Amino acid sequence: MSHRIRPLGPADLEAVVDLSLLAWEPVFASFEKVLGSAIFDRLYRPDWRTAQAASVRKHCLADGAESFVLATADGVPAGFVVLRQEREESLGIIEMIAVHPEHQRRGHGRSLMEFAIQRLTDQGLELINVGTGGDPGHAPARALYEAVGFTGLPLVNYYR
Repeated sequence: MSHRIRPLGPADLEAVVDLSLLAWEPVFASFEKVLGSAIFDRLYRPDWRTAQAASVRKHCLADGAESFVLATADGVPAGFVVLRQEREESLGIIEMIAVHPEHQRRGHGRSLMEFAIQRLTDQGLELINVGTGGDPGHAPARALYEAVGFTGLPLVNYYR
């Protein structure tokens, strides 16, 4: 099945939300295991799916954001990436990236990352940032980012 990267259109938004929830389910399971239910529930009210769906919609539609989908030959979103710029710092930010579980482990995440890097570089940005978690659920993301040349800076958030 062939795929191409194109701008996210209004008709894509709910498919992107749905695929993000499927793709990130292991991440949120990891968060809950690391944090415990009491802290996890407090951070992701009323539940993580509702909170994350709202976050995806917000980021995809934010002023100044560029959102793209990796679409199948029949146009169905199989992945997405959201980019943002901070021109005064010459910084490009990869805000969100996800690939539907049925399309993972086929190089699509790497294609989206390489596309994002090229797009931000072509816009004259000197530095590109992508953030992720240090928990076990984010291990595949960290491996991808390192594979395309990013250097991790360990940061820790503490909750009580």
